Amino acid sequence: MIRATRNWFRRNRTNFALGFGVLGVGYVASQYVLSKLAEARERMSSDRIAKENLRRRFEQNQEDCTFTVLALLPTATENILEALRVESITHELQQKRAEHLLQSAGAADVASSELSSGPPSVADDDGRSLQSFQSESYVHASQNLAEPLAGGDAGQSVLQQRTQKSKVKLWNELKISSVTRAFTLIYTLSLLTLLTRIQLNLLGRRNYLSSVVSLASHPPNESTINLENRDDDNLGHAYGNDFETNRRYLTFSWWLLHRGWKDIMTKVEVAVREVFGPLSPREDITLEKLSELVIQVRKKVEGSTETERRNSKWLAYLLPPREQEDYVLRESGMSGSATLPTTTDPPHMPLRRLLDETSDLIDSPPFTHVQTKLLDAGFSVLVNEKLRLQAFKLAPESSLRESRVQEVSGDQTETETEAKTRVANVLAVLTRQAHSIGLGANADEKVNEYLRAMEQERDLEGFAAIVYSSNFEFEAPTTGGAEDDDKEGTRPKPEVLTTSRTMECGESFADMSLVEAELENAWGKATEHSG
Repeated sequence: MIRATRNWFRRNRTNFALGFGVLGVGYVASQYVLSKLAEARERMSSDRIAKENLRRRFEQNQEDCTFTVLALLPTATENILEALRVESITHELQQKRAEHLLQSAGAADVASSELSSGPPSVADDDGRSLQSFQSESYVHASQNLAEPLAGGDAGQSVLQQRTQKSKVKLWNELKISSVTRAFTLIYTLSLLTLLTRIQLNLLGRRNYLSSVVSLASHPPNESTINLENRDDDNLGHAYGNDFETNRRYLTFSWWLLHRGWKDIMTKVEVAVREVFGPLSPREDITLEKLSELVIQVRKKVEGSTETERRNSKWLAYLLPPREQEDYVLRESGMSGSATLPTTTDPPHMPLRRLLDETSDLIDSPPFTHVQTKLLDAGFSVLVNEKLRLQAFKLAPESSLRESRVQEVSGDQTETETEAKTRVANVLAVLTRQAHSIGLGANADEKVNEYLRAMEQERDLEGFAAIVYSSNFEFEAPTTGGAEDDDKEGTRPKPEVLTTSRTMECGESFADMSLVEAELENAWGKATEHSG
């Protein structure tokens, strides 16, 4: 039996060999496939984690932008409030009124009663500096006193006329200054918000790329990205991710905070004088009329047509000319070697590239598009919320929309459309709101509602995501020095955010699928570039 079994195995040894061979090959193939599947799952998991880390990093970067704006805003606010001292004009007007009433106190008992019934003198608190604007007696007191003084001697009559002329001039100055101040602060806030988004997202992109390149040089089992800057210093410097470069770059916000706002104020003041100049503080105005005047001012500042707004240039307000870059670095406290190196100085090429790319972004049509959206949000808070409620005593639009779900009578609609208030009341609200617009991080009061409204514009997040995820190839370090950098075509030019890069300027960035796609593509761009 043993011999028979042995003979059977001998006769079928070829079949057994083939069978074992097939089983071996099948086992090896299955193990290879399983290993590839495991590798693919690990790679997909690594990519998913990296993309999620990138998204979290981007969101954290936007929060940093908010805190940075709140930290810088008080500097611009202080400068603007100092230049347009509405409270000082108000105090001078009230002093003239008090002096006039005191001089007329012995002429008639009516004058003394008017003095006692008038509002108190201006307080030091800026929030109550124009409290007298809301009282009709502030305007009518001098008018009532003119009658008893009319029969007095010629000297008192001439003095009264001079005082009246001076008061008219002060009122006009108060009107122009209060409107200009509030509008200038809104423009400055929107520009500071956009500039900060560009700066921090460009630096965040460089930091992220440095982390990806550092990951490529680590062992294969270390598959996650360290988003903190703990990489090799030389590698970080090669990508411009060093403290000195970042510090110098962020310093250039000094221009808007100390110089740019002046040009904005000048442009806004010219428009305000032309639009609001004919108005008298004593006359009545409707909310609809006021909204039309605000739109007219904006058209004169930003452009009256879509083409003019698209071609508006904001770069001069945000960054200095190249010949004044050294001056900005010195004035901002960059002592020692404060001279900005030229583009032919290899160690400081990243700073020059950052400034050039920032200029390109500011001059791009999407920047103007997002700037218009931010201004729409800021002026909407001012006119449709604050002035509507505090000056015209109308319900906020949100509650009004809720009430319109129910039955609304025609009398209520007529009251809303025909509601009027004195221009002086509008000026009082604008004066108080100027402090709210410039509210910074150190304020113990409520949050800055204007900044919050601007940051709720989804176009702003879309614009920031595109800045954060574009031009990875432009961040490549070169090894040939300045001579190679200067050669034509050796370094890719930055991709400017034009309408062909994103969308037509009239469309919106609000489609968040665009934001998610840009952030997910960033990981692929960075890993491809690092390889």
